[in-house]
Amino acid sequence: MTPTRRTFLSAAAASAGLGALTPRPTLASAAERAQQARRGSDPWIQVDTAALRANATSLAALAGGRPILAVIKNNGYGLGTVEVARALDGHPALAGFAVVKVSAALALRNAGIELPVLHMGATTPGESTELVAADVRLSAFQDSDPVHIGGLAESFRKRIPVHVYVDTGMRRLGMPAHRALPWMRELSTIPVKIEGTFMGFTEEAEFDADQLARFESFASQARESRLELGLLHAASSHGLFLRSEAHLDMVRPGLALYGAYPSGADPSAVQLTPAFRLQAPVARVELLRAGDSVSYGRNWVAERPTWTATLPVGHADGYPRRAVEGCEVLIGRRLYPVVGAVSASHTIVVLGDQPIVSVGDVATLVGPDDPAIHPNEVARRTGSSVYDVLMHLGQNLPRVVV
Repeated sequence: MTPTRRTFLSAAAASAGLGALTPRPTLASAAERAQQARRGSDPWIQVDTAALRANATSLAALAGGRPILAVIKNNGYGLGTVEVARALDGHPALAGFAVVKVSAALALRNAGIELPVLHMGATTPGESTELVAADVRLSAFQDSDPVHIGGLAESFRKRIPVHVYVDTGMRRLGMPAHRALPWMRELSTIPVKIEGTFMGFTEEAEFDADQLARFESFASQARESRLELGLLHAASSHGLFLRSEAHLDMVRPGLALYGAYPSGADPSAVQLTPAFRLQAPVARVELLRAGDSVSYGRNWVAERPTWTATLPVGHADGYPRRAVEGCEVLIGRRLYPVVGAVSASHTIVVLGDQPIVSVGDVATLVGPDDPAIHPNEVARRTGSSVYDVLMHLGQNLPRVVV
């Protein structure tokens, strides 16, 4: 019997036995946390809980009500693994979280996250033991997994929950589809609980169709052999928007949860809101004389007396170096062009012939408040990937959850 969303969520909740290891801290109000961030002189990332949850609701609707396995890999796409998980925890559309680093999976459990957590990467024997002890689902795809996971089942005296990872052409991780069936028969002889079976697309349109056909062929043969598959999932944010036939039993969005659109997606299909702001206080306001230049390389020279503002945020914090090629920064309700060179720790913007901002004013370099600073637009203007705009956000910047 194909599990329904209700039965999957009920079973997942019942099996999350180690979720309350660490009590969740009491959070200050949104206004208090935002104010705390603005007291200092360093940049920060504001994480918008309401936007994250609204995006999850919209994506679930786009997926026809299918459950969402929220991908929060790579530090929650720059927003913070634990911060994103806490913001989304309890959302009715969520079936669980997926990560690719062992440390991220354990951090979620240590933070008190109780929803199922899937580790989608490879592990050493010691790491897999630690993950099973923390009630984290393993991805099964290695030739040795029937023996290794069987040993874990014996050690823990229980069926080990896993998702089977099938490689249909990505050639990154996974059991190659052409030899997956006999391997899966062997895997099914051990005390294992297969909760899902999944694949990843190359995101090349013609080949993606071939990949999906391989996946469905494998699934059909597995069913004929009466092998358990659990929930089938293949669609990341790209597949969610561009390949509806790949929605299968569950979808696995990452980028779109954070309010950005994958390449080629039609934004009119669903309204998403960027769930973060890269912000910094104005550190300096200065009048340049005609002929004065700013930053390295003297790439911008004032033609007449001009006011500029310096922001203490740069490419070491994740703001693109190429922002000088057309990006703008929002201060108050106005946009100001980035000029000169984005250095490791500083960005300079042109104010014009009046000092209309003050030291301490908050500047937003990327966020939802104007189309010019939307992450997709920042990526377009800098000739980069929107994935880079999010995932390169400085890991050491404070995340302020509102």
